[in-house]
Amino acid sequence: MAFSDLLEQVGSTGRFQILHVTLLSMPILMMASHNLLQNFVAAVPPHHCAPHANLSVSSMGDVLRATVPLGQNGKPERCRRYAHPQWQLLNSNSSESLWEEGVEEIEMQRCEDGWYYNITEMSSTIITEWDLVCDHRALKQMSQTTYMGGVLVGAVVFGGLSDRFGRRILLLISNLMMAVGGTCAAFSTSFTMFCLFRVCCGMALSGVVLNSFSLIVEWIPTRVRTVVGTGTGYCYTTGQLILAAVAYCIRDWRWLTLAVSLPFYVSFLYSWWFLESARWLVLTNKSEQAVKNLKTVARINGRRAEGDKINLEMLQESMKKEMACSKGSYSALDLLRTSTMRTITVCLSAVWFSTSFAYYGLSMDLQKFGVSIYLIQVIFGAVDIPAKIVVTISMSMLGRRPSQCGALVLAGVMILINLLVPYDLQVLRTSLAVIGKGCLAASFSCCYLYSGELYPTVIRQNGMGWVSMMARFGAMVAPMVLLLGEDSPWLPGFIYGGAPIVSGIFAFFLPETVGQSLPDTIQDVDDRGLGRKNSKRVPEKEDLANKDPSCILLKESV
Repeated sequence: MAFSDLLEQVGSTGRFQILHVTLLSMPILMMASHNLLQNFVAAVPPHHCAPHANLSVSSMGDVLRATVPLGQNGKPERCRRYAHPQWQLLNSNSSESLWEEGVEEIEMQRCEDGWYYNITEMSSTIITEWDLVCDHRALKQMSQTTYMGGVLVGAVVFGGLSDRFGRRILLLISNLMMAVGGTCAAFSTSFTMFCLFRVCCGMALSGVVLNSFSLIVEWIPTRVRTVVGTGTGYCYTTGQLILAAVAYCIRDWRWLTLAVSLPFYVSFLYSWWFLESARWLVLTNKSEQAVKNLKTVARINGRRAEGDKINLEMLQESMKKEMACSKGSYSALDLLRTSTMRTITVCLSAVWFSTSFAYYGLSMDLQKFGVSIYLIQVIFGAVDIPAKIVVTISMSMLGRRPSQCGALVLAGVMILINLLVPYDLQVLRTSLAVIGKGCLAASFSCCYLYSGELYPTVIRQNGMGWVSMMARFGAMVAPMVLLLGEDSPWLPGFIYGGAPIVSGIFAFFLPETVGQSLPDTIQDVDDRGLGRKNSKRVPEKEDLANKDPSCILLKESV
């Protein structure tokens, strides 16, 4: 009897699993609220220099014309003002062109008395709170980069700690850390403090995601994993729509940050109910607790009699093969051991990096489209639904490689075409961006499945951990590229569009996996890469252990 048989005995798709998966999926709804929170809390309102402090006149329009010059777009300049009020301009009857010609020789200065912000769209943002404009405008992108850095660090830290101390306790800590970090960020008194607590939120987010998914897959059977995985994926998509609705109702950045953080207090409270993974308990020599947890599952699922039949000896016997799998001596260096593995690792690194890089490059700069950021957030979130459906059908009918290449190349082409569209054609620009974002969402769905099928069981977690790190690195770099647009407005779009096209070419060199069984060993990957379906090699002892389906399930869920 394998562990999967014990799970069937106590009920693998009963009331416990339904409640378990539902509660674990709730925090995933709020993931997008923190990943994309920057779009709203760091929205840049129209602004210009505040008038000189010693002025006292009734007409703000007259003061503005006398103190702030007009830019090339006919609007007040954002970062300069006249060193002294030019009242004579109010009485000038000359044309605008002559007026501007005369203004060029007037002495200018920076915004010594701060800025005036148009707060009709958002009553308050971190931009208006700490004047992150003009010379300090780069700090806006820095705040998102530090957050994504926290996500990267959290994946490394919480991934290792969960294998040592368990999924449940790390999930509890992550939920509490997310709630407290978000609350503290909402009441930050300085930009540095805000970034610090956003880093904490990023770390906690990784802990929530990693441990939630581990607890989900380790308590459900293999046959429903695809359905459950798809459902949790749509939770993130739904979260993007929730963020737009919450941000529309709450226009103050402090209250908005607090609103998307408070639900994690609720998640922390009900997370005490979760049962620790029985697989992890056995592998860490806590079999007695594993038996108790299995009996609890049986009771909740209405199979108390079946649960009472489970004892310590039965459990340890069923986990022998899983325990053999966990004793492998493989490391991350094995990702580069052979030429085939090197090709897979390099190509997948490019695919994951560019997908995340372009995805967040598009998603984190909604104001450039010239339409309501709330509307564009809803559209960007909704497009993920048909995109994931189309790519799922495509992966089954056309294969993984054509789907991955096509999604990336099409996304890049849409972004590059957008550079040629005049800014006034906002509907067309937005439509092209939405198609590009949908293609990138499809690419994400494809590369998750594709990567799991390309890496062998013995190093699958090492491989998935590496490519996930590349994705997070891409998300960190993406906001900084926007700074290049200060001097060359077309450059960020060119980079965002070029990266997916280049990685689409890289994806062309990956082997097709549709209709093929999962590789268990590095030799299996080499054989598939060379076109050999059946190898005459005598399997090693460790490889034989990893051939067992229960070993594959364990390796995928750790």
